[in-house]
Amino acid sequence: MTYDLSIFRGAQGLARAREIIERMGAQDIPTNPANYEIWTTHAAGAHPDLSREIEARLARGERFTDETNEALFERFFANTRLSIQMLETSETIARELDDVVSNLRGAGEQAGAYANELQIAAGNFDGGLDSETFRHVVEHLAATTREVAEHNRKLAEQIELSSLQVMELQTALRSVKVEALTDGLTGLANKRMLEETLQRRLEESVSNKSELCLLIFNIDNFRRVNDAWGNSVGDQVLRYVGSVLRAHAQGDVLASRRSADEFAMIMPRTNLNLAEAVAERVSRAIKSKRISLKSTGDVIGEISVSAGAACYQDPENLTQFVNRAEACVLAAKQAGRDRVVVEARSDQSSAA
Repeated sequence: MTYDLSIFRGAQGLARAREIIERMGAQDIPTNPANYEIWTTHAAGAHPDLSREIEARLARGERFTDETNEALFERFFANTRLSIQMLETSETIARELDDVVSNLRGAGEQAGAYANELQIAAGNFDGGLDSETFRHVVEHLAATTREVAEHNRKLAEQIELSSLQVMELQTALRSVKVEALTDGLTGLANKRMLEETLQRRLEESVSNKSELCLLIFNIDNFRRVNDAWGNSVGDQVLRYVGSVLRAHAQGDVLASRRSADEFAMIMPRTNLNLAEAVAERVSRAIKSKRISLKSTGDVIGEISVSAGAACYQDPENLTQFVNRAEACVLAAKQAGRDRVVVEARSDQSSAA
């Protein structure tokens, strides 16, 4: 996505940047890179659909929550960024390969001409040559051979260089894809990566007749933390919870941030008892630490989660599977929060 960057240069640019930050502050929106990109694009008028969406929300008096901000970025930026990078990479690779193909064709033509030269020389040798003509033919063949060898050397260098450039481009594309599938705050997989992986694991479960469990964790009273201590403390809590999930995501278990205050773990080839045990350990680990303000040392208090665990049941679809895990989370909250509820016994709750 591009727009006229001149409006952000000089004194006018500073004033515009200050205005953007003030508008974000008025809506209590954290000034992280993703949110700043949203509002900078809106201020520049570079994305009419985005601007209409923002103005409509402002007109309705809606709050720009973390979940709303993530949804805006996901909708208007993440896909575009990845698509643009893929397009640029594809075009660059195409140009590189086109150059190599052109030179290979040239090499083929040169090889054909060289073969003709050899054939002509062989005919001359068969007919007998005087010493002067013989020397002339040999010198001509030597010169032609050197030209072919030099061309092939340059072609080999170009092929090697193109191969390195293609590998670099592939690495860059993988990096961009990782960025597009990663939550910027916690470093965990984002919702898109969660859904893609869950669908793939579901298909593997059906194909291999193996077990698949899904854990969902919702931070208890997270909005109160944000309201009482501010978004920066809320971000601190989210990063902490994310670090605990990452530490417990062993092997091919995927830990993900699912929404503003909700996380998930996909556990392939795992039965419900083991999934419950992991959920209990995660819950205890999260609760074991008291969060404090970095600036003053004031203790905010302990953080707890309500968790649900479900095991896939063929032939249900992805939505049905996720809904059952969400129902367990809801049951945990209704039972008093700070606990893990497993689908097989959702009428009973176990304290974390």
